[in-house]
Amino acid sequence: MHSQPNLTKNLASLIVLLSVFCGFSFGQKAPAQAKAEQPYYLIPLGSITPKGWLRDQLVIMKNGTTGHLDEVYAKVKNDNGWLGGKGDGWEETPYWLDGAVPLAYLLDDQEMKDKVLKYINWTIDHQRPSGYFGPITKDEREKNIQITPDNCASGEDWWPKMVMLKVIQQYYQATNDKRVVPFMTKYFKYQSAALKNCPLGKWTEWAQSRGADNVMMAQWLYGITKDKSLLELASQIESQAFPWSNLLGNRDWVMNAAAQQNKENWMQRHAVNVGMALKSPAVNYQRTKDEKYLKYLKTGFTDLMNLHGLPMGIFSGDEDLHGNAPTQGVELCAIAEAMYSLEEIIAITGDTYYMDALERMTFNALPTQTTDDYNAKQYFQIANQVQISRGVFDFSLPFDREMNNVLGMRSGYTCCLANMHQSWTKFASHLWYGTPDKGLAALEYSPNEIKAKVGAAGTEVTINEKTNYPFEDQIHFELHAGKDVSFPLQLRIPSWCKEAVVSLNGKELQREKGGQVITIQRVWKSGDKLDLHLPMEVSTSNWGKNSRSIERGPLVYALKLEEKWEKETQKEEGEYFNVFPKSDWNYGLLQDIIKEPTTHLKVNVVKPVSENFVWNLAHAPIEITASAKKIPNWKVVDGVARQPVTDREGIYKGEVSPTVEKITLVPYGFTKVRIVAFPVVK
Repeated sequence: MHSQPNLTKNLASLIVLLSVFCGFSFGQKAPAQAKAEQPYYLIPLGSITPKGWLRDQLVIMKNGTTGHLDEVYAKVKNDNGWLGGKGDGWEETPYWLDGAVPLAYLLDDQEMKDKVLKYINWTIDHQRPSGYFGPITKDEREKNIQITPDNCASGEDWWPKMVMLKVIQQYYQATNDKRVVPFMTKYFKYQSAALKNCPLGKWTEWAQSRGADNVMMAQWLYGITKDKSLLELASQIESQAFPWSNLLGNRDWVMNAAAQQNKENWMQRHAVNVGMALKSPAVNYQRTKDEKYLKYLKTGFTDLMNLHGLPMGIFSGDEDLHGNAPTQGVELCAIAEAMYSLEEIIAITGDTYYMDALERMTFNALPTQTTDDYNAKQYFQIANQVQISRGVFDFSLPFDREMNNVLGMRSGYTCCLANMHQSWTKFASHLWYGTPDKGLAALEYSPNEIKAKVGAAGTEVTINEKTNYPFEDQIHFELHAGKDVSFPLQLRIPSWCKEAVVSLNGKELQREKGGQVITIQRVWKSGDKLDLHLPMEVSTSNWGKNSRSIERGPLVYALKLEEKWEKETQKEEGEYFNVFPKSDWNYGLLQDIIKEPTTHLKVNVVKPVSENFVWNLAHAPIEITASAKKIPNWKVVDGVARQPVTDREGIYKGEVSPTVEKITLVPYGFTKVRIVAFPVVK
């Protein structure tokens, strides 16, 4: 997601301010009029404590680059601009902090808290009298100029500040530091005045393309202060940003993105911009309550996945949107940003469609793109990825050094080295949401414990969510409180689940169909045990080039291929890994599997979800056995296994081996080399 200057202007139409925003954090006092306006609110950071395999993942990150990027990556380490130096003053330090801050409080790790607080303290303590903040600019340093709205050109690009605002917002949610609200208030007053002289696109198109992040923060502060000038600022920013709401609601945009790979309007096809922009209609709806924005969002996301969707739940983007062929890539930053957008969209809309989308993206697309130690990443992953190596591949942005596909710390653009840290951390901090009626909602599932105040009297409860989901279909909630307490508890029933079973204290309470959020309203007693059973059936789905994927519950399954890792070094980008398969991969699934998957696919639980869990082949707890035949002519060409052509029935018509073989599939997130989108053979 290379952020190089581009001065092209593309101003959006002004959105008329219609009504008020209600995006305060759960647990903060809310005016009565706001309570009914948003279905869910953010849980204060630190209220959720990850457990089990999720905690293992976060500990790996703490021990790897998330906890130590400032020590191992020279651009952040050396003379950092966000600590007053002359070094990085752009996006990479705020990107890193955007994941490191939530990690510090999710793990309650004092060493990490102290580390990130250095940057937050410097940023707050060095806010200029005008409200401007950020690294010391060239004009400040060399000309001793004081930045004001009238001479805002002596400041620097709006974009990196948008990320740092997210960092400081999360810090406030964790600490309620009294410096934060005045700091943001002062900055937004500066911005409101300065945008007249220094509009969003003055320096680059990055701020224009990502204005929704800025709008979101202004509206968040409004939820606390109720200062209506913040809503005016939000509309002002929206008017100067790319018109993402209109683009997402206009089908010409997504079709043009599928048809064009030239330089024209490429910033509106850039996958990371798109991932960030998904939240734009939602934040506009949050401010205006105009239902058209919800329609724009649903149209845009649905079209995006129809034309550019890949089986692991993310749209292609290598770097631009690039269609739905299983050989297209996706940038790690696009996954991280799309996940965060969905987490915000869920709170604003309450729509289970986006809850399911977040789950699929997180448990499939995300884990495969980093190494076990979280020290190296792929800039682009490929769905049908039969080798990881240097090459040009079929990417819309093939680097001259051909390093986009390898696993390296600095391979490809290093933005993803800094930005990948927000993915798991923000998912963990968005497992639960607060509800306007002083309840709790479990909208994504993973092992964790939450402490929150609920009910009319604000009674503190602790809920221990014991589960190995998404690898197992049982979720157990144990509630503890100092006294009986009445509050609503909401649970998401995923759309893939035909019928869920809810039990209370060992007795069946109710059965519910998938694709909804259910509410259990009762007087809860300490020691109550609520069980949610989400039976998982195998199924198949249809993807690009008429390929088929095998699914079970929230997980997509890919061909298990033993891996051969090779370590090499590239002069400019350092050490990296190639990965090659040790066995054949060129299989087509038998047609009988597509017709009757439950009959012809065998699910095998091969090992328990272990302690010190890692998303790799050695830890894959589930396998599926399927029947397949080899396609001799399906071969690697220029590093790519281009999809065989099929007829309308989805059947490959070329040469097929007569021998039926048993193949093993594992969850996609555990693989590095694989086939996930299979041709079908007779």
